Amino acid sequence: MPGALPQQGSPAPAAPGPVAPGPAPTAVAPSRRTAFAEGVDQLRAVATTEPGRLRIIGAVLALLVVAFGAVTAWQATDRAAAADDVLNNSQPLSSAAADIYRSLADANTAASSGFLAGGQETKASRERYEKDIRTAAEKLVLAANNSEPNSRSAETISKLNRLLPEYKGLIERARANNRQGYPLGGAYLRYANATMQTEMLPAAEDLYKTENERLRDDYAHATPYPWAAIALGVLALAALAWAQHRTYVRTNRVLNHGLVAATATTTVVLLWLVIGHSVARAGLNDSYDHGVRSLNVLHDARIASLKARGNENLTLVSRGAETVEVGGEFKDKFDVAYQASMKDLAAGLAAAEDLADDQAGEQPVRAAAASMDVWKERHQQARDADDAGDYQAALSKIIGSKDDEPTGECFDNVDRSLETALKHETLEFEQAAGDGRDAMTGLPAGAAVLAVLGATGAVLGIGRRLSEYR
Repeated sequence: MPGALPQQGSPAPAAPGPVAPGPAPTAVAPSRRTAFAEGVDQLRAVATTEPGRLRIIGAVLALLVVAFGAVTAWQATDRAAAADDVLNNSQPLSSAAADIYRSLADANTAASSGFLAGGQETKASRERYEKDIRTAAEKLVLAANNSEPNSRSAETISKLNRLLPEYKGLIERARANNRQGYPLGGAYLRYANATMQTEMLPAAEDLYKTENERLRDDYAHATPYPWAAIALGVLALAALAWAQHRTYVRTNRVLNHGLVAATATTTVVLLWLVIGHSVARAGLNDSYDHGVRSLNVLHDARIASLKARGNENLTLVSRGAETVEVGGEFKDKFDVAYQASMKDLAAGLAAAEDLADDQAGEQPVRAAAASMDVWKERHQQARDADDAGDYQAALSKIIGSKDDEPTGECFDNVDRSLETALKHETLEFEQAAGDGRDAMTGLPAGAAVLAVLGATGAVLGIGRRLSEYR
């Protein structure tokens, strides 16, 4: 049959031709894994086998024991250094600052006493003044050598070093005019006293307070328990106990010598740390309660006695030239200051007697209190004579000879008694603080060595178990 002809108007079929190629599909590159992810996979694969688990356990045990030893050595070293600062740095500097104040105040008192004696200044008064000035200068050098550069203490010491020569110059001018009978000598002495009272003594007192704050900071660093080291030690012991229990359950072996050795060394370090620090803490606390607190109270009492003596002398030097209003009544400025200082002295002596813990500490404080009572009686006699217009009798009661029963004798007795009490309390402090510091001797090095031995024992103990799989 003939093929059908194409209908009119219909398009002829196109001849087949080559097909154009389409876009080629892109290949997706596999994402690259991080080293951490690969490490986690490897660790997971290792942990699926007993040898792998043992290696991980050994590494963790060794790390814990070494970390415990390192933290113990670090915290023990830090506390031992703070305890040594308490004994050999902070407290001696605090006492030196108190001695600076005492020397300056006593020098001012000696200068005013010599002025009251008139042109015939006694040799003893002059020598006492010179000795006090030398002592103050020596203590300033000591404090400067042990203070931190650009610190508050360093600035205070620099100020005192600058003012000390100025004060000495004013005193010499007062002496020169006084010997020639010029009234200008009293003005120079009052100016020198004002420099001492308003600038030098407040600076010395500020230095004393600053060094006391530094002492308290050292105590605060030396006494806290090393909780981080203790916590790591307990954690290491718990991990070692778990590892030994695991070994016993899987092998029925009661002891693993390496793990037992690691446990023993860790236990020794932990007990050494806890007991040693407890003994050190007890010694340091005792040195503060029965040493530093008593020393601070005695220093404050001594400062009060010096202020009282200086104001007592200036009462006669000024002769009522300076007054203050008290309760609507004008009174001599220096006598008012004397009464305030004597109240501080009485309060300080009462506190010192309460803090004294033995007869050797109580006896000098009681002697000082008895001398203070006599001082008050003689001072009142001097004031009564001065108010009655008998200046010479009042002067004899202040700086006269021993036959006149002067107040200066009472002041010297108070000062000597306080010095005796200070020496006793200093010895008690040094003994207690030294015992506290010595309780931590060898702990940092011992903890480091025992930690290394413990870690080695843990690794060898696990290695013993690993050898059974080879």
